[in-house]
Amino acid sequence: MESIGKTALMYALSEGELELQIKMAAGKNGFRMIKGKVGSMSTEKIFAAVETASQREGLIRKDHYRDTHALYHAILDAFVGICRGQLGLGNMLRTVGLIFTVVRGPRTIEQREDGEWLAVVLYGTIGAPVKGYEHETVGLGLNHL
Repeated sequence: MESIGKTALMYALSEGELELQIKMAAGKNGFRMIKGKVGSMSTEKIFAAVETASQREGLIRKDHYRDTHALYHAILDAFVGICRGQLGLGNMLRTVGLIFTVVRGPRTIEQREDGEWLAVVLYGTIGAPVKGYEHETVGLGLNHL
């Protein structure tokens, strides 16, 4: 993978051996990454899960405003993508079950002088809170540090 967005997307969509291969290759290219799961009808819980995991795994520093601010905007952009512009879950009677990835590193491996960036991918299902009423969704957010 040569770009941070593609790396984040591939990592979110991968499982098993492929997931490990992507993580190893990305690490060699200067990317650090995490992957997690979250499901909720609460927007706040989605944001909190991604932020908490990013802090816990050392991708962002809790006491650095720029890190937290960049992550917030990357999550927001990805969230807009999964919600298709209608920002709301429980208040609109819909729920999500998501895999999230956060990747930190250069925007592309050829443009390291561009500084560090964050990419957030949210992938999973969204729909009414009734089993079988959901469909796939994906969102990608990028922000510079």
